[in-house]
Amino acid sequence: MARPRRMLKRKNMLMDQRKLNMAKAVLGVETETAAVEAALDMVVFRAEVFRGLDELAAAGGVASIEPIRRTG
Repeated sequence: MARPRRMLKRKNMLMDQRKLNMAKAVLGVETETAAVEAALDMVVFRAEVFRGLDELAAAGGVASIEPIRRTG
């Protein structure tokens, strides 16, 4: 799916500073704007993954899915 052209718009929001600080640290970014951008990117990606899973399920799914184990 083609992404729409990026449009930046100034926003003024009240946010929990502790959450914002934690997001910056977890995401490894320097600015609050970068933290919000990365978090929004993750939310959009999550929606795309769920949409794909819904389409897979509607198409009959897969015979079996082995659990993915993280290593290291």
